[in-house]
Amino acid sequence: MGLGVAGGGLGAARFLHARGARVTVTDLKTAGELRPAVDELPPGVRLALGGHRMSDFTGADLVVKNPGVPPDSPFLAAAAAAGAEVETDQSLFLARCPAPVLAVTGSKGKSTTAAALAAVLRADHPDARLGGNIGGSSLEFLDELTAGTPVVLELSSWQLGDLRGRGLLAPAVAVVTNLLRDHQNRYASMEGYLQDKRVIAAGQPPDATLVLNADDPWHRRFAAGAAARVVLFSTRRRPAGDGAWLADGTGRVSVRGRSGAAFDAARGATAGSGGRAIAANLLAAAAAAAAFGSEPATIRRVLNRFDGLPHRLEPVGEAAGVRFVNDSAATIPEAVAAALAAVPAPVVLLAGGADKDLDFSTLAASAGPLRRCVLLAGSATAKLGAALRSAGVPCDGPFDSLDGAFGAALRAAEPGATVLLSPGCASFGMFRNEFDRGDRFRALVRRHAAAR
Repeated sequence: MGLGVAGGGLGAARFLHARGARVTVTDLKTAGELRPAVDELPPGVRLALGGHRMSDFTGADLVVKNPGVPPDSPFLAAAAAAGAEVETDQSLFLARCPAPVLAVTGSKGKSTTAAALAAVLRADHPDARLGGNIGGSSLEFLDELTAGTPVVLELSSWQLGDLRGRGLLAPAVAVVTNLLRDHQNRYASMEGYLQDKRVIAAGQPPDATLVLNADDPWHRRFAAGAAARVVLFSTRRRPAGDGAWLADGTGRVSVRGRSGAAFDAARGATAGSGGRAIAANLLAAAAAAAAFGSEPATIRRVLNRFDGLPHRLEPVGEAAGVRFVNDSAATIPEAVAAALAAVPAPVVLLAGGADKDLDFSTLAASAGPLRRCVLLAGSATAKLGAALRSAGVPCDGPFDSLDGAFGAALRAAEPGATVLLSPGCASFGMFRNEFDRGDRFRALVRRHAAAR
């Protein structure tokens, strides 16, 4: 249920088809909207696209839901009432996984943290795998795992919520990067969002490790209910006991008797435009790796050459003295505020998009580096524009295309400025997803630079 424009259900469909199941893929979108994922489905998979049909659910033995499908869907209720099992690709994976799991969640930074952690683990375990909410379905590599293969899973709040009460998730190491208001269009309150995030630690045994952000006010609630040993990381101070921290721009770690310099926080993932947000992600990865057994020398060596991930404070070019940074994965206001603090001022911001019922006052309060904002059309854009204008930031738009918005940003950006795509909103409507948004921005920058 839910192939998704990024092919999120593709792994489950392949996995079940390979095991002899009669598989139906159903999605609200059409085959044209879902390409190329539809083209990658194996022959024999039945397609029921452009809408859900109740008979597909009441006649099924097993329904595998995409995390984006709300748990109160009437189709899921009908399937359960008819005796079908309701699973997700993560529950199918975890029920069969023979390997130790290191799980990463958080409102922002979880992808970078998970990727950095997997990179460190591969220095000692070349077969270590990365999956979950990043890099495709974990089911795609399930058959390749052994009991000694560490698996890093990035897990969203929706994926965690689907695992609640199942007894399937008991990570050897769990990481929570931070907790900020997000997805408030899906949750009735912040409390519901937090409860789903807490699933990451609920099944951990006492000999496991829970890595928390000491700079985040929510960390105490997670620590108070944890059975696992708590390790803290901080960009502001050295935590008491085991942890990871910054000292004069250098990351340091001391966990389970493993102590030393972990990485140079000034380099790397954003080629000089990182800031505390990236440093915090790498500290979290360092603490988790040390807890799993990596030596500080290994952590330092790997993180010092870690290249980061696309769409997260990604420098994508420079032309006529103007820098261009792709931060399309910034889908909440706090992430945009962090980006404004990280990139060189003055900044021309490209922002706006679909509403997640979030408050933009945090962004308005951080608008000091902003020279101008160019707005992308969407259901949240009027609210975003009003917040920035109240802070004295002039705004252009909204524009119904990224091309139009990019042209306005070029006109506003003088030599020495940074044009920053950091939308603070979801991408749906104008783009397939936030990665499509970032890819289009990168292509526009390259075209502009080539024409200079």
